[in-house]
Amino acid sequence: MPLKSCKYCGRIHKKDFVCPMKPKSNKYKTSEADKFRWTKAWQRKREEVKRRDKFLCQVCIRKLYNTIKKYNYNDLEVHHIVPIKEEYELRLEDSNLITVCEYHHELAEQGTIPRDELLAIVQAQEEEKNT
Repeated sequence: MPLKSCKYCGRIHKKDFVCPMKPKSNKYKTSEADKFRWTKAWQRKREEVKRRDKFLCQVCIRKLYNTIKKYNYNDLEVHHIVPIKEEYELRLEDSNLITVCEYHHELAEQGTIPRDELLAIVQAQEEEKNT
């Protein structure tokens, strides 16, 4: 069997030998949701939702869930009320998106802030936008 010089350890191995010094493949699977978050469509929609919500956390402005600052415009994120992995079709629906601060986003992700409460807030925002 032919021999080859190993680029990983510098030794001579049989050609079909897999050197233990060869780095393990560290490729991870990128989820559909992660791929979506890099799209231009999401970037545009995210800014559109922030504009609709007047660049304010919609939970803070209602003084809910340990709000410290009512008019919070720091560390804003757009939250998918129904997660992308549950309902991919809702990923760009205004009725499923809400602007929240980092703190309230974490609470929403944990389920501490109920989905129906967030949906009610969004519905109020949509109605205000359409008047």
